[in-house]
Amino acid sequence: MTALNDVTDTFDTDPFDRTEVPVDACPLTTSAVLARAAATVPDLEAVVCGDDRVTYAELKRRADSAAVVLRRMGVRAGDHVALCVGNGPRWVELFYAITGIGAVVVAVNTRYRSSDLAYVLNDSQASFLITAPRVLSNDFLSTIRTIGPGPDSELPHLELPYLASIVVLEDDSATEIEAGWTRWSEFSDTSVGSRPEEVVVEGDATDGADGIAGDDAAVVSPASISLIQYTSGTTARPKGVLLTHRGMCADAHFSAVRMGLRAGDRFHSVRPFFHVAGSTLSVLSSAQSMATLVTMERFSAGPALGILERERCTHFSGNDTIALMLLDHPDRPRRNLVLRGAWVAASAAVLKRVAEELGASEVVAGYGQSEASPNVAQSAWWEPEHVRLASAMLPQPGVEVRIWDDAATEQAPTGCKGEIQVRGWNVMSGYLNNPQATRNACTSDGWLRTGDLGILDEDGRLTFVGRLKEMFRVGGENVSPVEIEEELLHHPAVRQAVVVGVPDPRLIEVPFAFISLSQGHSLEEAALVAWLRERVAGFKVPKYVRFMEDFEELGMTASSKVQRGGLGRQAQKYLEEMAAI
Repeated sequence: MTALNDVTDTFDTDPFDRTEVPVDACPLTTSAVLARAAATVPDLEAVVCGDDRVTYAELKRRADSAAVVLRRMGVRAGDHVALCVGNGPRWVELFYAITGIGAVVVAVNTRYRSSDLAYVLNDSQASFLITAPRVLSNDFLSTIRTIGPGPDSELPHLELPYLASIVVLEDDSATEIEAGWTRWSEFSDTSVGSRPEEVVVEGDATDGADGIAGDDAAVVSPASISLIQYTSGTTARPKGVLLTHRGMCADAHFSAVRMGLRAGDRFHSVRPFFHVAGSTLSVLSSAQSMATLVTMERFSAGPALGILERERCTHFSGNDTIALMLLDHPDRPRRNLVLRGAWVAASAAVLKRVAEELGASEVVAGYGQSEASPNVAQSAWWEPEHVRLASAMLPQPGVEVRIWDDAATEQAPTGCKGEIQVRGWNVMSGYLNNPQATRNACTSDGWLRTGDLGILDEDGRLTFVGRLKEMFRVGGENVSPVEIEEELLHHPAVRQAVVVGVPDPRLIEVPFAFISLSQGHSLEEAALVAWLRERVAGFKVPKYVRFMEDFEELGMTASSKVQRGGLGRQAQKYLEEMAAI
């Protein structure tokens, strides 16, 4: 098999052959992925969201036009462009446009409030923020205004020292913007992009292969950084993961092949596009396989089942939470679904129900993390059912996986549990501006320490066992307890805060906060939750809060740290007591 590092952006096999194809059949830049799909299936719907339907030819035209607008705004290769837009064709066209001219997308979680947003904008050193005025219930313009006085007047500013421009997407004169902001329409006009081959910016040429305007298109290579993905870990704040065109495009290709996506299939994914499960495993996987991506701005099981039926979706993507909500919804039995397969990060019991009750008999399981673009291993639709439902996954082609016994400082024997470590083309280039964290995450010879537990069997199949890290998962969101604790400590009445994850029947885990108040202060749970909800994303807000005198009774470590294991057991006991009442 050809080494992926030696692959060029070519496609010289039958694009409708969706068996395990050679790696040199995989386009390795985002613009090459889109160009191939637009040339091969121009009239096929690329993205469907509500009433918005865009073919691959139209998507490419829109991306070309957006690239021209970006150049007029001053965006150049290497610039970091924060993108805050909900799921739909607009996010997709901007993603292709930004990465196509060699700039880097900073994926902004659309649930972010002021504290989260300010951190990501500053840590990423984003020069541009392109935002919708509102994403669902989140008024992003108001959120930006609360960060500090800078956006109200002139940028950059003390609170946002790297941000040179805030661009508001909707061309709605009724949408109030500040003097220092601009509208997307100020840089565009209706004549631009009507014919992609004629899209020209003064002084620039158009790349004939990809149709992306500007000389910067020539500098985009598979090794170029395409995305900065923020991921929560055990540290206080998220880290910016640097992902390449090669890592994302190849990962999307192999995931699509193993899922069984074929040209003309219809792939339903509600995974947020600001996550790699959305950008890589939904947006790029659909384009690599030339399937239609059907998405929603917000997941709700009832409407999702209706869309799956109405759009005749052949595949869907989800995790435990999404799958269980679909399976257990009262509308499910009366829906006439035509699902053939699915990509689901879930237990064997959930995978079995997906196959039997939703009809997705080719369902596959996957394991990965943002630092690995994200898929490390995945089962394949053509494998025996008992292998797929057991979540025994083969590493992606060209990716090495080993199980490391940290205590013995050596590779663990076959069948033994240890830390999953990964090496190959899918591993991140590092954490942005954080060399120490990069050194902590990767060995000197290139192995990514995932912090997760797994087992490799004699056939080289990986089974994910659990997480070594303290991070827990709320639905599809990774949550760092330390991040929530730091925000809670900003409340004047809070002396100490410790957060653990506890089981939840719908979201798998939710935050449980133990709070010790400062002397002389009183605080109601509802007031604290309301205060925090204004500062962090909703999935980080604790579902349960318990006030304590102190944490001494639960035991402290020698370094005076709270023993989280004791708090986890205390939280579980508290929930059992509540359930018994």
